[in-house]
Amino acid sequence: MSLLFEVAKTSEGGGRRAELTLPHGVVQTPVFMPVGTAATVKAVEQGVLERIGTVARTPMSQKRDMGHPDSGPAMSGTGAEIILANTYHLYLRPGHELIARLGGVHRFMSWDRPMLTDSGGFQVFSLAKLRKISAEGVEFRSHIDGSKHFFSPEHSMAVQIALGADVMMVFDECVETPASWERTRDSMGLTHAWAERSKQYWVEHRGEVPWGEGSGLRAQGPEGETGEVGWRKLSGPWGLGPGPSSSHQALFGIVQGGMYADLRRESAQRLMEMDLPGYAIGGLAVGEAREVTREMIALTLEQLPKDKPRYVMGVGYPDEIEEYARMGVDMMDCVLPTRAGRHGLLFIREDPKDRRSAVVRLNIKKLDNAEDQRPIDEGCACMVCQRYTRAYLRHLFASGEPLGATLNSVHNLAFYLETMERVRGDLGPARTAGVGGSG
Repeated sequence: MSLLFEVAKTSEGGGRRAELTLPHGVVQTPVFMPVGTAATVKAVEQGVLERIGTVARTPMSQKRDMGHPDSGPAMSGTGAEIILANTYHLYLRPGHELIARLGGVHRFMSWDRPMLTDSGGFQVFSLAKLRKISAEGVEFRSHIDGSKHFFSPEHSMAVQIALGADVMMVFDECVETPASWERTRDSMGLTHAWAERSKQYWVEHRGEVPWGEGSGLRAQGPEGETGEVGWRKLSGPWGLGPGPSSSHQALFGIVQGGMYADLRRESAQRLMEMDLPGYAIGGLAVGEAREVTREMIALTLEQLPKDKPRYVMGVGYPDEIEEYARMGVDMMDCVLPTRAGRHGLLFIREDPKDRRSAVVRLNIKKLDNAEDQRPIDEGCACMVCQRYTRAYLRHLFASGEPLGATLNSVHNLAFYLETMERVRGDLGPARTAGVGGSG
């Protein structure tokens, strides 16, 4: 078994309250996954990531009169339950074989909660001037040093197995926007062929995941031999996190089809025939209007199985992830909260006391924050809003202090996690009878 997905409740609008059980833990869904591109969520230390949302019970307002609320909505403080890492970047640096020899990406980055790796397809797609696509795979040049590399579906699977995340993605091609129907159809056909090859490799090699004892360095296999790369075949106890020895990584398919409804439906049906543990909706948030994104998500959700997790890749702003979760999306990821934070853009509620009010974007760089003694968001329970003022955060940004990027990113991540926590609360408790599936 690679995962267990149990749906407890479905709302009239399609939103689902569920639990996703993976080798490294249980994830409450719908969930937002922070992006840890190079085995790090940029500017945020893993221990902080695990406890984002913890409330300080003695807020600054009790010490200084600065308009900070004496009490606010308490968050659970459970932090991020699952994060994402990037196959392309970790393949190039420090290398998947090195990470496998060190026991996998969980052990490498000291993260014992669930993790998902993408296939590297989107990053290769973004290297338009540095890549060449064929039926066999994609030849590309590294953005780091210009060296030449080749990713086939089989190689993407081998890299992801070596990294050892709980969930891995089939290798796919993400078509550009806009693209003609014919171009999109051909690209989709390539994605389906690559998905078949990805599944075949996963089935044959999924026991080679690098979850082993000790450090994982040159670990012996089940028959006593030492492999060339040195990772343990799945037979011994876990290196990180509990789990039965029969567990392995889950493989998700990726629905493509551009902005064409007929192709999206066809792609979903073709992938469902492969009977994979979960399904993602890819190729969105690449320049199309938000209304088009919503339309493509809605029609694809209608096609996908109701007893398996559904993941929309690379979205979005806080109001978008809430909307998609209420439509029935179970998993989402995006670099936006940390990227925006590093550039001084923060998310707050229009009415701090009403956590359902509109999302407002606060530019901390503006001069009018220079003497503002309020927190970023007076209704936010995150560790940043409980301690620091807008004036101080603006000073950090203007001074080029790295702490500013960290604090901004922590707040934005807390904002996203709070949003999902509230949506889950609206949908009800997870542990009730419902449909479920495993893979």
